Amino acid sequence: MNTVATLSFSSHANAFAKGLSIDAIRERAPAVFASSAEQGLSLKYTFIPTEKVLSGLMSAGFVPVEARQAMTRRASVFHARHVLRLRRRFETVLFRDQSIPEVVFLNSHDGSSKYILRMGIFRVVCTNGLIVSRGAFPAYCVSHRGDVVDEVVAGALRVAERFDSLAAQVERMECRTMLKDEQLAFAEAALALRYPDPAQRGMQPSQLLTCRRTEDLGDNLWVILNRCQEHLCRGGLSRRSPNGRLVRTRRLTSIQRDVNLNGALWDLATQVLAA
Repeated sequence: MNTVATLSFSSHANAFAKGLSIDAIRERAPAVFASSAEQGLSLKYTFIPTEKVLSGLMSAGFVPVEARQAMTRRASVFHARHVLRLRRRFETVLFRDQSIPEVVFLNSHDGSSKYILRMGIFRVVCTNGLIVSRGAFPAYCVSHRGDVVDEVVAGALRVAERFDSLAAQVERMECRTMLKDEQLAFAEAALALRYPDPAQRGMQPSQLLTCRRTEDLGDNLWVILNRCQEHLCRGGLSRRSPNGRLVRTRRLTSIQRDVNLNGALWDLATQVLAA
């Protein structure tokens, strides 16, 4: 595979100057370059390295811009769940706030995940990535059966075909003004997604509505969603632990919890649109 370091994006479409090089992907997510699957999997399981699938996606016009993988003590680093975020080399879909549509590609080599393709959004002003819910826009799942590269690439292309619809939904969120009590209700529901047990929260929902930058000022649904998502995923807010100590919330590092929380937050926002 060739490095993608020289591939550029159209002027509006990339917060980074370049895509990730293969060396950078290898450093951040070594599981992409696994040479075999974890032992003990079913004989029906066909091992296709993510590297080969990535090569197919790049040939189809996608560029990797982020890579990471789960940190686990039980599994080998070469078999762990991993995620790649990719963009079309030449993006034509415009978001009013300069956000960028992405394809989110998840996989593992331990039998815990199929090849999964979901829709994502990279928000330039906060360098933060959202993942759209499967209820709002379909995800494409491909089992580890046979040579699936073409099937995964086809799924990525189908995801990208919906970028126009995604931009339209974001625009509707930007046009939906929320009253203060609606914002608090949204924040309370969002907090419950991150901490289902009320005893573990130790903070007020209103903390999720605080702004970290001027671009997040406003009362529309889009900025409220982004404020809550960033606070819940990145952490850094003050809270009381169950034993009464004042602590900071932690960044969400689990790939699966990150994906699930992002999807559930998107569902909350679409429920507001539908009300």
